[in-house]
Amino acid sequence: MEQSEVQALADKLDKLIERCKKLEKDNALLRASQDDWNRERAQLIQKNDLAKNKIEAMIGRLRALEHH
Repeated sequence: MEQSEVQALADKLDKLIERCKKLEKDNALLRASQDDWNRERAQLIQKNDLAKNKIEAMIGRLRALEHH
């Protein structure tokens, strides 16, 4: 193998390593973002359940008043 071929292969390997590092960084950022979205989703579900329970309680009180 000629020196230029070895150098070309080394250059390609360096580019591949850099691309891999970038993909690992991007993947870590995407995972962190996904974790943030999952936490926000869980909070919204919790708030929705709380609102639903409050509304159901109000409806129950209104029905009780209606029967008196």
